[in-house]
Amino acid sequence: MQSGLERATGEKMVLNFGPQHPATHGTLRIVLELDGESILKATPHAGYLHTGFEKLGEHLDYNQYIVVTDRMNYLSPLSNNFGYVLAVEQLLGIEVPKRCQYIRLLMAELSRVADHLLWLGTAALDLGAFSVFLYSFREREKLYSIFEKTTGARLTTSYTRVGGVLRDLYQGCEADVRQFITDFPKALRETHTLLTRNRIWMDRTKGVGPISGEDAINYGLTGPCLRATGVAHDLRKAEPYSSYDEVTFDVPVGTNGDAYDRYLVRMEEMIQSCGIIAQVLDNMPDGPVNSENNKVMLPNKEDAYGHIEGLIHHFKVIMDGHGVEVPKGDHYCATESPNGELGFYIVSDGSGTGYRIRIRPPSFLNFQALPHMLEGGMVSDTVAVLGSLNVIAGELDR
Repeated sequence: MQSGLERATGEKMVLNFGPQHPATHGTLRIVLELDGESILKATPHAGYLHTGFEKLGEHLDYNQYIVVTDRMNYLSPLSNNFGYVLAVEQLLGIEVPKRCQYIRLLMAELSRVADHLLWLGTAALDLGAFSVFLYSFREREKLYSIFEKTTGARLTTSYTRVGGVLRDLYQGCEADVRQFITDFPKALRETHTLLTRNRIWMDRTKGVGPISGEDAINYGLTGPCLRATGVAHDLRKAEPYSSYDEVTFDVPVGTNGDAYDRYLVRMEEMIQSCGIIAQVLDNMPDGPVNSENNKVMLPNKEDAYGHIEGLIHHFKVIMDGHGVEVPKGDHYCATESPNGELGFYIVSDGSGTGYRIRIRPPSFLNFQALPHMLEGGMVSDTVAVLGSLNVIAGELDR
């Protein structure tokens, strides 16, 4: 609990929950008005990162901006990269090769599992389940090893490019991924054994922070937070992109829209992602991983350093200041990130830099529904509800 309580008029007390509280991770602040331990009003504040992600889109060319998307949701950067370059490619009117689409899909689903694992570990830790934290991070480390060998980085991957990806999958990637999706369901069953019928976990999450499907839609909730209310909306099904129409999977839904249902939905989503990953590996096509359009795709390093044509190509795309010249117009592209609908709205003036980039991050809209979920509950519910939303502060103050 925070120190320095401020006594308001009457018996009402105002409490700053965060940013120092461990459950707010040093970045979030919620002002609670209390009557005893009951929450009368909750006012969430956007946070303290002050990143300016959207404004940076006006100063960096389209490929340079990819490194910024990594840092918006640093738990699933591959999904952010994917959503952003898809928006640029749709503005350009190009479609990447089939193998590239499947690689992006593979990385996005592995990223979904990694994101949910970190959510599971930290949300459980906030409520005292330390063993679950260790189990979750053990599995997450296996995925980060795959990411590192694929992209060269563990956290901020910057793997995609406008028109393709950095490079093809490494030799042995399929074996590593198949090993993971074979072992992972057993590890997840261990977590179910620890939590799902655990009396303390159920008491802290069942009936806590509920929201109806109608209210969730009105607040703009998406992803697991929306599906936990019983609304089976998933952009991978509703508006398939990048070959998602070629894989089959179920959309897990809840019934009560409480913290417990949000937990169960994410647990099942990880299993569904493993099924998608298996299908992607089974049907992975051969061929190039990058577009052959030289005005869009960067040359590989060997060509840039070893051949005059590659050097000229690199100069025109990067050093000449043109970048990837996108036709005038505007476009909105939405993808199903681990936390919900991640949308990029890009306005192009025909140059190599976006005139305006506006981002629709899922955490921002999920966080705004927090007062609705908290009011009438107890102070102790704040930790459980906030953890169940999986708010990533980098998506709030952009």
